[in-house]
Amino acid sequence: MNEAIEVFLSYAREDEALLEELVKHLSILQRQKVIKTWYDRQVSAGAETNAEIDEHFNTARIILLLISADFLRSDDCYSTVERAMKRHKVGEARVIPVILRPVDYQGAVFTNLEPLPVDGKPVTQWTNLDAAFANVATGIRKVVEELASKNL
Repeated sequence: MNEAIEVFLSYAREDEALLEELVKHLSILQRQKVIKTWYDRQVSAGAETNAEIDEHFNTARIILLLISADFLRSDDCYSTVERAMKRHKVGEARVIPVILRPVDYQGAVFTNLEPLPVDGKPVTQWTNLDAAFANVATGIRKVVEELASKNL
């Protein structure tokens, strides 16, 4: 693979600690230059926040939706979901829901997408959080390999 695939992470502020844990588990993929992750806390001082977020969102080939009740409650997050699904439907990006905490998301626009971790079991319901995030990282690696093999 020549160029690392950009992964955009969309999350609610209340889930920032879980986001940081996920990023740790994705670090081997970053070291191997398979992916590069981006989320809004990486906007640098003096940068135009919305413009930088839009730039990364629009160029990401994988968009992770870190799902929780706080995420679904947030108007900003749900707006991102709708934009992400448009990119997903036209084949510009792969949207992957990552279920962080138990929440009823039936009927959401992403309900038909296969979630991570496996079987959509929320990360916080795993006995071991590292095992849950390792499962998510493995799932993301498989998607990256699939995208690379299709040269998407």
